[in-house]
Amino acid sequence: MNTVKNVNDNAEKFHNAEQMWFWFLYSKSVQSNITQNHRPGTRRVCELLDVETMITKLYLAGRLTDEQLAVMKKYGDRRRAPHQYIWAENHDAYVWHGAMEIIENNARKNGWID
Repeated sequence: MNTVKNVNDNAEKFHNAEQMWFWFLYSKSVQSNITQNHRPGTRRVCELLDVETMITKLYLAGRLTDEQLAVMKKYGDRRRAPHQYIWAENHDAYVWHGAMEIIENNARKNGWID
């Protein structure tokens, strides 16, 4: 009996859109150094290009705005989400949560989030 094992059988899904976004940004930042610092990490159900393609399609379809992408990048670089109870971050937190909701709904459809 010859059974074919699914490539994603041992891959771990994300808990939410924030986890996926931070994984994506971190992985992109170390991608160029992967040959120098190769350490196998957690296998994920999608590739970096899959996430990048999804974000691009959402933007081109008008589902994600320039403001949302700017906030996602700003706080992605800080490696944390904006906090709604910090006055200077209140608006950014609102924008962030709207973007994460859109991304999470699409990632769930793709089977990337539990």
